[in-house]
Amino acid sequence: MTNKIPKVYQVGDVTVTRVTEMMLDGVPPEVYFAGSWDPKFLEENRDSLPAGLIDGNSQLIVSIGTWVVKTPKHTILIDTATGNDKNLPLNPDLANLQLPYLERLKEAGVTPEEVDYVLLTHLHVDHVGWNTKLVDGKWVPTFPNAKYVFPLAEQQYYSSEASHNKANEANFNVYEESVLPVVEAGLTQTISPEGGEFLDIFTFIPTPGHSIGQMSIRLKTGGEEALFGADVMHHPFQVFNPEWNSMYCEFTDQARVSRLRVLENIADRPVIYFSTHFPESAAGYVTRSGDGYKWEFI
Repeated sequence: MTNKIPKVYQVGDVTVTRVTEMMLDGVPPEVYFAGSWDPKFLEENRDSLPAGLIDGNSQLIVSIGTWVVKTPKHTILIDTATGNDKNLPLNPDLANLQLPYLERLKEAGVTPEEVDYVLLTHLHVDHVGWNTKLVDGKWVPTFPNAKYVFPLAEQQYYSSEASHNKANEANFNVYEESVLPVVEAGLTQTISPEGGEFLDIFTFIPTPGHSIGQMSIRLKTGGEEALFGADVMHHPFQVFNPEWNSMYCEFTDQARVSRLRVLENIADRPVIYFSTHFPESAAGYVTRSGDGYKWEFI
């Protein structure tokens, strides 16, 4: 148990709560942003950057987690983190975890049976893991009454031989353990490549590049707006440096295009950006700064 009351955000008549599966520090920026990292950025901007982006050794701090969205009618999860007991021989840092995610979900006021929808921005390892849990040696849906909703292009790619490439090694076994069981249980619904509206208040927006069919999810209700950005950005450093890709971006040029499109759309607007991997609250606002952008946590 975290013994910490989760922070609740209000967007119109909807509440949004962060459930963090894990926090990681000591992440080398030159590895995370392989081919992009410029140490001069930190040297020149250290004093003006928001607190909590790096640890005491100037290494990155990142998180993995889920957003819980409660509407007057539904309980919804957006992405389901990494999961326990997963067999990930090519990604040992995330394999065979034993984390109290479900207990933390309960702290946020949610039991698995209460979840109506699981919205998945894409099908990478750290976004789909708690779709399933291991029971008597078999992967079964963690949220038995939920409909799991995700981009069709993601399913087509990650269930095919096309995805079995070096850029996707970290995802080895993920589809088979964390996605296929909910498909076989008849609990899934797919979103076509052009995106579209869902439950009246959500819109799936194509933001490919990090993965082949990744979508961000816009929430609009009561005259207010938020964006669940998926992995368009992994760390606030990319708000300041949109040209930087993370080591996990599979289609690099497209990832940069999507990132800039999102930043241009939300900058200087009252749109809460709910990230997947940012540290601290993982939520905040993007504002313009000269010809670029900056990040402020809520």
